[in-house]
Amino acid sequence: MVEKIVLKNGVRLLHEHLPHLSSCALGIWVQSGSRHEPENLSGISHFIEHMLFKGTENRNMTQLAKEFDAIGGQVNAFTTKEHTCYYCRTLDEYLPRATELLCDMYFHSVFPEKETELERSVILEEIGMYEDTPEDLVNEQLFYGVYAGQSLGRPILGTKETLKNIDHKTLLDYQKQNYRSGNTVVALSGKYSDESLRELIRRFEEMQPGPLPQKGDASYRPSWIGKKKDTEQNHLIAAFPGIPLGSEERFTMQMLSNILGGGMSSRMFQRVREQSGLCYSIYSFSSSYFGTGILGIYTALSKATEQKALALIRQELDDFLQAGPTEEEFIRSREQSKANILMGMETTTSRMSNMARNELVLNRDVPPEEMVERIHMVTPDGLLDLARRLIDIKNMSFAAVGQISEQGIYRKALGL
Repeated sequence: MVEKIVLKNGVRLLHEHLPHLSSCALGIWVQSGSRHEPENLSGISHFIEHMLFKGTENRNMTQLAKEFDAIGGQVNAFTTKEHTCYYCRTLDEYLPRATELLCDMYFHSVFPEKETELERSVILEEIGMYEDTPEDLVNEQLFYGVYAGQSLGRPILGTKETLKNIDHKTLLDYQKQNYRSGNTVVALSGKYSDESLRELIRRFEEMQPGPLPQKGDASYRPSWIGKKKDTEQNHLIAAFPGIPLGSEERFTMQMLSNILGGGMSSRMFQRVREQSGLCYSIYSFSSSYFGTGILGIYTALSKATEQKALALIRQELDDFLQAGPTEEEFIRSREQSKANILMGMETTTSRMSNMARNELVLNRDVPPEEMVERIHMVTPDGLLDLARRLIDIKNMSFAAVGQISEQGIYRKALGL
């Protein structure tokens, strides 16, 4: 059972005691991501994530690494468009030590000037890596087009130009302004003692409240965008408006995406790959954010087959909008969605993440039993209704990376 403690300063602490295990997962989540950044500091949230491992008032980066390794701790972090997370997994006996290390990073990082310059180079290499990964690049292009001029459309890593604006002092000031008690969620799942929980509370009680960072508004706008790149395959995404985070239709959307392109039995996989042999990779995805979202279909294929593949994608969409799901694929999608939820809850790290995300989005816990119940409440008519509201060809967005064709050729293939 998940319990929630709200500290006087606004920090929310969620914990789930699983005494039959030998380990626990601890995560510190802050609602500060690339969507909260000013344009001239794009990428600073991700930069801060890197720098929290580079030394504190009490330990240098080598000492941090050695101390985590000494307790067998698995430690990592990630930045998204709307939050940043620092987490570790360790044996329950080492939780007090892991708590001390994570809190030292979160509260006392010093962003050494020398390490700041070195890490800037590392992030530039990371940007280069993404530029060399067409599947990531085409997704970034899609967001850049759909959310043009909006913070949600900017890359999480920033750009070479904006990274130049970020120095030691900028990092310190930005973290101080954006890492607040009111937007911090601490999540703990697994085996732990009452004393370890009290110590966690004590450490976060010391955070000072203050004004919270504001995320920029975002709204979907149809966009057609392409980037020429010397690749063997062309990488394409056809996209439509999706649903926002926390939507009551999120389970319906999950099933819709499953049916369209969520696995080997999905419509897109069967029609475009298995029956026609036009591509190796094709799938659908749903990306949700506060107030907005995207439903997309991605494929990677040769220039010689892309027009036929796009025509088949359009045909499958039209067929679905006309008749909706078959009984067989509806049941299959429902069971697939249920299995994904239940199997995804079998590690302390995933349970910790689920607790934190539910709190950040819904301000409450959503147990697996409730999620399964909500899946069983989805109906074929409700699924078709959602598809008809979202999948409007006139409102389609399109992104392409590779040795791409002119926009008019893609429009013709899609019947526009």
